[in-house]
Amino acid sequence: MGSRNGPFSHTLLVIHVLLVVTTVFSDSTESEKLVTFKRSLLKAEALSNWITSAAPCNGDKENWRGVICGKDGSVFGLRLENMALSGTIDMDMLAELPGIRTLSFINNSFEGPMPDVQKIRLLRSIFLSNNNFSGVIRDDAFAGMSSMRKVELQNNKFTGRIPRSLSEMKILVDLQMQDNEFEGEIPDFEQKNLKVNFANNRLYGPIPPGLRNQDPSSFAGNNVCGSPVTNPCKISKKKTPQKTLIIAIATIATLVVFVISPLIFRARTTAKNGYKYQQTTKLDKNNDYKTNTKDIEMPSYEEESYKRTPNGGKLQFVRNDITEFKLHDLLRASAEVLGGGSFGSSYKATLANGPAVVVKRFREMSNVKKEEFYSHANRLGSFSHPNLLPLVAFYHKKDEKLLITDFAQNGSLASHLHGKRKPNEPGLDWRTRLSIIKGVAQGLDYLYKELPHLVLPHGHLKSSNVLLNDAFIPLLADYGLIPLVNKRHAQKFMVAYKSPEFTYHDSTTTKTDVWCLGILILEILTGKFPANYLKQGKGGSSDLETWVNSVVREEWTGEVFDKEMKGTKNSEGEMLKLLKIGMCCCEWNIERRWDLKAAVEKIGELKERGSDEDYSSCTSDGAYSSRAMTDEDFSFSVTG
Repeated sequence: MGSRNGPFSHTLLVIHVLLVVTTVFSDSTESEKLVTFKRSLLKAEALSNWITSAAPCNGDKENWRGVICGKDGSVFGLRLENMALSGTIDMDMLAELPGIRTLSFINNSFEGPMPDVQKIRLLRSIFLSNNNFSGVIRDDAFAGMSSMRKVELQNNKFTGRIPRSLSEMKILVDLQMQDNEFEGEIPDFEQKNLKVNFANNRLYGPIPPGLRNQDPSSFAGNNVCGSPVTNPCKISKKKTPQKTLIIAIATIATLVVFVISPLIFRARTTAKNGYKYQQTTKLDKNNDYKTNTKDIEMPSYEEESYKRTPNGGKLQFVRNDITEFKLHDLLRASAEVLGGGSFGSSYKATLANGPAVVVKRFREMSNVKKEEFYSHANRLGSFSHPNLLPLVAFYHKKDEKLLITDFAQNGSLASHLHGKRKPNEPGLDWRTRLSIIKGVAQGLDYLYKELPHLVLPHGHLKSSNVLLNDAFIPLLADYGLIPLVNKRHAQKFMVAYKSPEFTYHDSTTTKTDVWCLGILILEILTGKFPANYLKQGKGGSSDLETWVNSVVREEWTGEVFDKEMKGTKNSEGEMLKLLKIGMCCCEWNIERRWDLKAAVEKIGELKERGSDEDYSSCTSDGAYSSRAMTDEDFSFSVTG
């Protein structure tokens, strides 16, 4: 018996050994390839257990963080989410893993063009949402990917047209592309069970037949028409030009991004003892009121769409001190494009025999109910303070809202600090800058008292939202909008969400607006734009306050002040006090950061000229100690 079974047993043993060797070899190969892939990533501390001495999978159980294992023990996918990863996604290396079918890089910090997912032909799902990917996606980027079922690209910076190859994937069931900058018409999708979301892009034209069964909210924040949205696709046959207020949003967006934006960038460099601070200054276009007057034409069908709204195209006025006008008058007024900011386009409309008003078109308020919008807009309209830009009227439509305000003759503070001036035109002097900061503080204090139920009474305080009237009195704009703006859009663009507490702890406090005030103070004193404001999403490092801190620590504090600021003779002591106030307001440590009451009180005590005063570190109640300032007093708690 033994002689008969011996060779058979020997054969089984050989087969078993071969299987083990094959499995080990396979695991080793996958390990090496994944470790090589890891090297292409930056800030990959979360993947510390990715080492070649251990296999990624133990059967269908993962040994490595973020690895998804298949039933056969091979790597089926990667779920590298919420890990602060950046760098490059090496698709060539991932393509060498034959079993990989799903990839997720949600909520990281990847930048640049979309990874070439076509290199993994059998991929079933790709999740790239909440990153900083940008640029145009090739029209054939998904060609031949017949196994793809889910594609999530939302909340990035993708531009260009929606790739038609997406519509050719027969079994696609989930397509999320909202909160990007896609433009053009939507291609037709004929998949039966497909769910899409194209909200908050720059798309226009009719919704294709294959998508008419989708939820209307999937198309909010675009300029599309037809079922299922309420805006019908009806083009007037009349071709008579009209002076109108609103033009197609895609045209404005293209104009602003490709024509205006490059003209308002400029770089400024300050160097001392080998230390250099280099920034690119970009005017926020929301409130740059210094543009050339230009009549705007709009196809008559867009005016008709306003008239067909449930309220009959009626403006809701919130003030009694102005002669009311109709939406029809506003649409036919001589209009001037002021800019296209993060919320929508702004226009200056000069009414016949009436005042000039500013109309701001909001397209990111689709989630708020009509009753809530009316209630909050009326609340804002009841405010009366010399340092708030008064609301005149508002207009409500399901996918679009208008806010009409007074016009500020001298434009925004940002345009005076960073815009190109005429030859021999002086910049803002110290006296004017101090007066502006005092007015801003008073206006913010008023908002805190009138909106005590809001954590962020302003939420979007920055130099382009500080407007100046004919007497250079500051007027806060875009205040109190947090309850109205869609949450995701607010967190992507509004200044409060670039604070240290939100960047590192995903939270805001009643001191977050104070942080914004502190940055504004540093901006107005230094003349430097907070470059981190240009980033979409969380603010990351606060470059301006870090630079101010380093300058002071190097004991050349005088270099911190804007060289174009005149009228500073005998005012150095007061300027240093304001600098210190700004630093105490934007202190990263919430407990040490001043509250608004302390900041307003200290700003109110400042004079145009005064003697030097010794004071030291910030305390939560706004008090100073009696000793002189030291380098240590200007340090920040960078850990938050």
